[in-house]
Amino acid sequence: MPEKIIVIGSSNTDMVVKSDKLPLPGETILGGQFYMFPGGKGANQAVAAARLGGEVVFIARTGNDVFGKQAIEQFAREGIDTSCIHIDAGHPSGVALILVDAKGENVIAVAPGANAQLTERDIDTAQVLISKAEVILLQLEIPISTVTYAIHQMQKLGKKVIINPAPAQALPEEVFRDLYLITPNETEAEILTGIQVTDEASAAKAAQALQEKGVSQVVITMGSKGAFVYNGATSRLIAAPKVEPVDTTAAGDVFNGALAVALANEQPLIAAVEFACRAAAISVTRMGAQASAPYLHEMKN
Repeated sequence: MPEKIIVIGSSNTDMVVKSDKLPLPGETILGGQFYMFPGGKGANQAVAAARLGGEVVFIARTGNDVFGKQAIEQFAREGIDTSCIHIDAGHPSGVALILVDAKGENVIAVAPGANAQLTERDIDTAQVLISKAEVILLQLEIPISTVTYAIHQMQKLGKKVIINPAPAQALPEEVFRDLYLITPNETEAEILTGIQVTDEASAAKAAQALQEKGVSQVVITMGSKGAFVYNGATSRLIAAPKVEPVDTTAAGDVFNGALAVALANEQPLIAAVEFACRAAAISVTRMGAQASAPYLHEMKN
């Protein structure tokens, strides 16, 4: 029986244009293909975890519109517990506009809609399910006040709290000491520490700075280079499998969902990061956010 994972975060609909290159400011590019996918960092991570065998509960808000209804139906098809998804009649569902170039690089703009209305009360109403969970996974596409409240509450309950500090922004200093694990990418690590991460040595410095803030375990994701793991006893770069990228949109989300599954199943941190790197590598070979997340049987090939 897999351990329960609570994902607290955002749900968006991603509207994607894939073209040869990304436009410069003021530039219009003709041509390219249009896709529409379910997305949002919280939703992406919830789906990734569910596909990889996790028993997932998703705490979120959607609008009372077609995007929100489609999202909830999709979560149910993925086997995710949707009982803690609140339908907000006063705000639209979140939407992300994504441009992807021929090399798989992307730029993203998000209109958060109902995601910005997720509150402390929404966390409190899920206490029964939270009490049964092993791992709590959060990101930063919902209000920081809600994130901070959730982290403090979960820490009091003795839960393993993982935060993926994305999109990149500063965090209240008191948050760090309540975390089990933090998973920034290079940009996010620099914002949180002031240390530019370009290689293994600079990743180690940034990870040490994060540990000094109070979080004992740090995983810095470094794209095609892999992920740097630091917890005092361990300091090493886990290499990512070599693949030909098509779309990197949700690679970090797949990584975090996979990491949550492995840790909920009591895998050691290094093994959990290796598992997450494999899942993320598969995801970048496919278009879309949730659509790119691999299933557990694909990880065994």
